Order: sequence, then structure tokens, then C-alpha cells
Amino acid sequence: MSAPGPTPRRRRRAAVLTAALACSALLTGPGPAAASGAPPSPSPQVSGVPRLDWSPCKPGSPWDCATAKVPLDHAAPAGRTIDLAVVRRKATDPGRRVGTLFVNPGGPGGPGTVQVPQNYDAFPKEVRERFDIVSWDPRGIGNSTAVNCFDTAEEAKAWAARPPGGFPVGAQERKAWTDAYEELGRLCEKRDPDLLRHVSTADTARDLDLLRRSVGEPRLNYLGVSYGTILGATYANLFPGNVRAMVLDSNIDPQAWTNGNSQGEPRTTTFLRMGSDSSAAATLDRFLTLCGAAPAARCAFSAGSPEATREKFDRLMQQLREHPVGPWTYARTVADTVQGLYIVSGWPALAGRLQELSQGRAPKSPVYPPPPPVAEPNPYLGDEQAAAVWCSDSPNPRDPAAYRGLEEDSARRAGDAGRFWTWAAEACATWPARSAAGYDGPWDRPTARPVLVIGTRYDPSTPYAGAEAMARELADARLLTNDGYGHTALFNNASSCISAYESRYLVDGTLPPPGTVCRPDRVPFT
Repeated sequence: MSAPGPTPRRRRRAAVLTAALACSALLTGPGPAAASGAPPSPSPQVSGVPRLDWSPCKPGSPWDCATAKVPLDHAAPAGRTIDLAVVRRKATDPGRRVGTLFVNPGGPGGPGTVQVPQNYDAFPKEVRERFDIVSWDPRGIGNSTAVNCFDTAEEAKAWAARPPGGFPVGAQERKAWTDAYEELGRLCEKRDPDLLRHVSTADTARDLDLLRRSVGEPRLNYLGVSYGTILGATYANLFPGNVRAMVLDSNIDPQAWTNGNSQGEPRTTTFLRMGSDSSAAATLDRFLTLCGAAPAARCAFSAGSPEATREKFDRLMQQLREHPVGPWTYARTVADTVQGLYIVSGWPALAGRLQELSQGRAPKSPVYPPPPPVAEPNPYLGDEQAAAVWCSDSPNPRDPAAYRGLEEDSARRAGDAGRFWTWAAEACATWPARSAAGYDGPWDRPTARPVLVIGTRYDPSTPYAGAEAMARELADARLLTNDGYGHTALFNNASSCISAYESRYLVDGTLPPPGTVCRPDRVPFT
């Protein structure tokens, strides 16, 4: 679930569901929101497989763009259609090309037409050589037919200023938070209720099969990270005979996603069922331990030892509760810290921000990489887009008052990170729609080929236990362990061992030996 750092047009708040899980640390910086007009009118009937008319996204760009028309409701293909924005980068060694690799970079809410081009160099070299890499903005998201609940950019900006940054602290902020998200749900239901009921993971899995057919692939090659793992697992069980190769990196436990397919009111949130709070706390502890073991020249926040550095962090959190540093409140700093743990190459910068705050100075604004060479690098990515998918798909408590107790329970086991992750799902408490065609399992339908599951030991978002669970749930899967840090092995690009096994599997289907463990090429702060 998305962003370890700011994404285009996205507010830096923990409760943005997509800001929790999709890996978009390397995206471009914020831009002005662009609100859409009225809901689109029904389009002409789509007959069969959508046609992709590829053309360069921009003059001279190595990326091609296309638009696919797909049914809003796959059960009623003659009805309204929606648009999917698609991008492609051709294999760099066409003489040895294997096929097309479809990539979902996470979310829900991750715009593949932006994130995949932005992070293209993170893909293993052999994968870039041997595959056309294709991604798309899932229905409801970004440059595709998107959920947008505001008439103007000004309205969207005004709403975004209402919830407190990070997560709410105190009764007044909790009321502001819950009131804002309740209103967001009402606005969305009023604007395009049909779209809200048809942005489920299963709907997107069916879109993916149409895209597979559009590029002429007899079976699917797929790489999904974070939320993309539950999308991949859904596809594998809806279309088990169509899987050629599937890599699932930083996994969501399917039973946590569906609440065990229970029909009763969920007792806790998706993130807390997953164990995101405890995993983030463990990753933060490793960050502080490694930082404290390093000199200040390598980790600015180091206090000379792991124990002293952990104590320094706790003191800083307490200080910020009582005396924010400019806009840097306690809650905003916790959110920034958890999100800053996603990409290990950003750990020194995170340490620098914490050190600045410890000295009473507000950190400088981050520097964003340039936009990728695609047609629309800064689509509108409001909170409602992630919520539309997440809240319609995965059960969360429907009583806003329940989140205060869940927060305290989580804080007792996971500290500050528990408060972050509890409120990350509260938007679902008052979300107005459930999916009309969701998928809740089973997860063990035999696939044509086995699936490669990758899990990272210290992941601040999707715990290693989620990868273990995914490997157990699927009918035929092999677990590859990344004994390292950060959210997703792919976007951290930290282990040549992982890259080699991943490439070999995608190219010729060779799985790593059972029990294989890879280690990072470099330990943080060394």
C-alpha cells in the first residue's frame, strides 16, 4: 500500500490507504490536483478483447502508451465501459525476448503508468532485456477512469486540509478525522455510485486477463508487489490455467485481507490482522539499532549506541507531543518515520530529518526525482481512490468509535507505529460501497505453473509472516526469503541474490531451492 514518501498530488497522511502500502517512494513530487467532470456516459459496446493502439507516450520517449476499453461490469459486457491507461517498454534485447511481463507496483491506488516507468531501473537487467514490461493504472485510479469525488481542484484541496496530518491525537482531532472521512464517503456515493461498486481486486484481475489477451500472450507473466500480491493471488485463483510465471513480492496474507471470509463484523482492521503494526515496530527497532551502531557521520541520528539511539527516539516523540517543530507534529513525524522505512536508500535521509527535529529545527522539504517520460506523470490520486478499492474489498470495523480502542491495543504491542497503522484504515468505517463482484477465496486452486513468493524479514508494511501465509495458501508456491530491510525486494533493489533467482524464474521457470535465504548486498549505515 502506497507511499513511503509523497506521491504526485497525494497528501502526506497515514490514513491514505494507498499511502500505507504501495511502494512509491521514487515518484515525482506533488502537483496541483486535477478534478474530473461528471461521471462518464455509457460508451459503445466493447466486443471481446480491447485493442491497444500503441504510440510513444511523448516524442522520443522509450515508453509507449495506449488506452484499453473494458466493461465496467464484467458480468454485463454490453453496458458501460471504462478506460484503462496502459504503458509499455519493449524488451531491450528483442532477439532473446521471452514475452510480456505485467507489473502492478502496489496500492491500492498505485498508478502503474507512472510508478513503473519511474522505477524501471530497479528491475533486474535480464528481465528488462527479455521482456516487454507493461503496466497500467487499475480501474478507479490515476489516468484510468478514476474515482474522483470533487468537482474542482479547489474543493479537493479544501477537503485535504481537514484531517490532521499523520493520524489524530486527542478527541478534537479524532472528531475532525472521522467527520472528514464520513463526508468523503458521502461525496463519493453521490458522484458515481456505479463505479464505486466495480473497482474491486477481482474486477481488476479480470481486466488483467483481457490485457493479457490484448498483447497476445497465451499465459500470464506477472510481477506484483505489496497490494499487487493480493491482485496476483486473485488472478491465480480466478484464472489458474493462465499462469506462466507469477512473482509476488511483499505479500498480504489472503486470510487477513478477507478476514477469513467471515460474515460477521470484523473485530479489527486489515492492517492489524496483517500485523503491519508489529512489523513496522520491528523494522524501526532495526533502523535505530543499526543507526546507533554507526558513527554520526554515517547515521546523523546516532547517539553512540543502539540503546542510547532508541532512547533518543523515544524522547523526541515525547517532545513532539508537547512541542511540535513548526508543522512537524508527533503524528506527522511518526507517519514520516514509518513511511521513511520503506526504501533503505532513504534511511540516511530519514535519520537526518529526525536529527534536525531533535535539535528543534524543521527538516527541509524533500527533493523529488524528475517525472518519467510519460504523457500524464501527475494524475490526481486522492484518498478516495485507494479507499474505493480497499474499503469495498477488505472488511474493517464500521464503527468509527472502535478505532480509539484498537489504537491503544496496537500501541501497547507496537508503540508509535501501532497508532499510525490503526488509523490507516479508518476511512473504511464510513465508506458507502461494497464490491458487487469481489473474490474471497478459495486460494488453493492449482495453477498451470508454480508461483514465486518473496518475503522480506524487516518490512514496515507487509510482514514476512504474510509471505509465509501466501506460500501456504496457494496451491503451488515457493517462498524466497530476503533477509533484509524495507518494503519490497524489487524497489529496494538491495540483493543481487534475489534478482538472480527472480530473473531465472521469470525467464525459464526455475525455482530457487526450498528454504533459500538471500541477504542484502549492503547493510544500512555501513
